Amino acid sequence: MGTDDKFDAKADQVKGKVKEGFGDATGDRSVENEGKVDQAKGHLKESVEKVKDAFKKD
Repeated sequence: MGTDDKFDAKADQVKGKVKEGFGDATGDRSVENEGKVDQAKGHLKESVEKVKDAFKKD
């Protein structure tokens, strides 16, 4: 996985976790849901990069 891509994926996950926590703490379900979406995007990016890496090794 490329370093930049890996960093972007983790950044999305962390940003999402913070948003989700903030939304939960303040009772703002919209922000909480945005956080969950950001986390999902980060996990998806990470998965795509892992698949790319798997094909590069062959």
